[in-house]
Amino acid sequence: MERQESSSKKGDRDEIFADCSFASLGLHSALCDQLKERLGFEAPTRVQARTIPVVLSGRHVLVSAATGTGKTIAYLAPIVHHLQKRDPRIERSDGTFALVLVPTRELCLQVYEILQKLLHRFHWIVPGYIMGGENRSKEKARLRKGISILVATPGRLLDHLKNTSSFVRMNLQWIVFDEADRILELGFGKEIEDILNILGSKQSDSTGEKSGASRDAGFQRQNLLLSATLNEKVNHLANISLKDPVLIGLDDKKLQLHPSPQKVGSSGSDIDEELEFPGKREMSLTSNYNLPSQLVQRYVKVPCGSRLAVLLSILKHLFEREASHKIVVFFSTCDAVDFHYTLISEFLWSSHSQEKEVKSKFLRCKTFRLHGNMKQEDRRITFQSFKTEKSALLVSTDVAARGLDFPKVKCIIQYDSPGEATEYVHRVGRTARLDERGEALLFLQPAEMDYLQDLEKHGVSLAEYPMLKVLDSFPLYGQKLHVKNFVFLDLHPWVLALQKGLELCISAKENIHTLAKSAYCSWVRAYAAHRGELKRIFMVKKLHLGHVAKSFALKEQPSLVGQSFQKQAKKRKRDQRLKGLSKRRKVSRKT
Repeated sequence: MERQESSSKKGDRDEIFADCSFASLGLHSALCDQLKERLGFEAPTRVQARTIPVVLSGRHVLVSAATGTGKTIAYLAPIVHHLQKRDPRIERSDGTFALVLVPTRELCLQVYEILQKLLHRFHWIVPGYIMGGENRSKEKARLRKGISILVATPGRLLDHLKNTSSFVRMNLQWIVFDEADRILELGFGKEIEDILNILGSKQSDSTGEKSGASRDAGFQRQNLLLSATLNEKVNHLANISLKDPVLIGLDDKKLQLHPSPQKVGSSGSDIDEELEFPGKREMSLTSNYNLPSQLVQRYVKVPCGSRLAVLLSILKHLFEREASHKIVVFFSTCDAVDFHYTLISEFLWSSHSQEKEVKSKFLRCKTFRLHGNMKQEDRRITFQSFKTEKSALLVSTDVAARGLDFPKVKCIIQYDSPGEATEYVHRVGRTARLDERGEALLFLQPAEMDYLQDLEKHGVSLAEYPMLKVLDSFPLYGQKLHVKNFVFLDLHPWVLALQKGLELCISAKENIHTLAKSAYCSWVRAYAAHRGELKRIFMVKKLHLGHVAKSFALKEQPSLVGQSFQKQAKKRKRDQRLKGLSKRRKVSRKT
């Protein structure tokens, strides 16, 4: 298996791990066999080769690396290595030794599945998981029996820490924060601080003798933080949870320390690019965008009213171009996912004669949906089914954007803007994983093109997608289109015909029409919720609500939403005007 190397590194850097193996990193031979036989790792990736020796050494670690480079194995393998060599063997009654915190239920299941494969030859080490949506009583029973390595979502973990007295954690030695930035962005900051306080794992707890401290005097508590992007929230978590950490995947341009430290020596391994800083210095980490070099990134500029027709055209082109194709399309709201999933599943089309010919499904592919409002069992079925399919489409919110490993995903389409630019990184990270090639396509309206400049500030450059060529390739009424120098997507004959067919479908089916109106409402609200610098790019006042309605195949703008939205806009302007008037009065009184 070829190993991913950053395109920004020099050739001699790449050669450092040319002859590297998991055994040479210090891992047990049986564990190395498991990595090869059950997980398909012939040799370590760069991030694994750099991280595993440090974790084995017992140091606290902060890892920033491109998504899809094998970070999960980088922290699980050393933990399993340490636990399997204990003499006498660990038992279930010893409780939990390692805790892995993840942001979503799907990622929780994924890490648990990887653990099961790693532990196939080490049956005495028991993996387990706890997460929201599961039966709490059953989780409590599993915790009472004992779970050696526990994967958990923050809310449910905190619940058990506070209320499950049979949760044995006196031997806890590892706490791992996987996708740390997403954990914090989902609003788990307070829960994380409470968890660290209960477990006695804050950096200020220098002795580690609080509740949950390990009985193994020869091994200090070790905390690990992993993320594909870094921000101030992660910086804060690193400062309160990590002690004298080794930084992996960061260079001097992306790292600022206050005060400026003196660089200390190497930890003794071949890891030559980490920066170590002793004592309790404050870390300040700038945004760090790591993207695989084999990822092809493009954008398509689409007028608002033609977005739906263009999306379906691209999907049809991709699935017809290659028989085995897995695609993920990201939307901003749960309602949008439900609408597009139902429409794609039910939309029938005939390009030969709209009236007489027997119509067939426009997209002949298996389609799945995933969002946070689905029942837990439905989410589990979708997650497992999409992973095993060779060719399928997944429409999802950002619940699928972090850490999830769907094998052989060829293309990521960001139909709705990713919001913060860091979200772009995580979404496209579902493809081009572990040296596989992948494509990413970003939809932008003409008024949103400044978003490309925002990405370029972080070294992310996108080329334009050849949309007109794709549209010209479709036959219309039995004849292939030959349109030369056609400029406007929204006036293209194929787009006009498809838009008409979509509108007829929506108006004829009450269930989809209702979903379309709900999706329209939530989309406008989500668009208005952009924060900070993004407000100048995604300006809700520039939206033509009639065109937005057209993008949901609605012939008319739902009046209730339009009126309420306009009322809110007028109220904001009135409040701002009154606020300004009040300030002027205060100034005049002072003078």
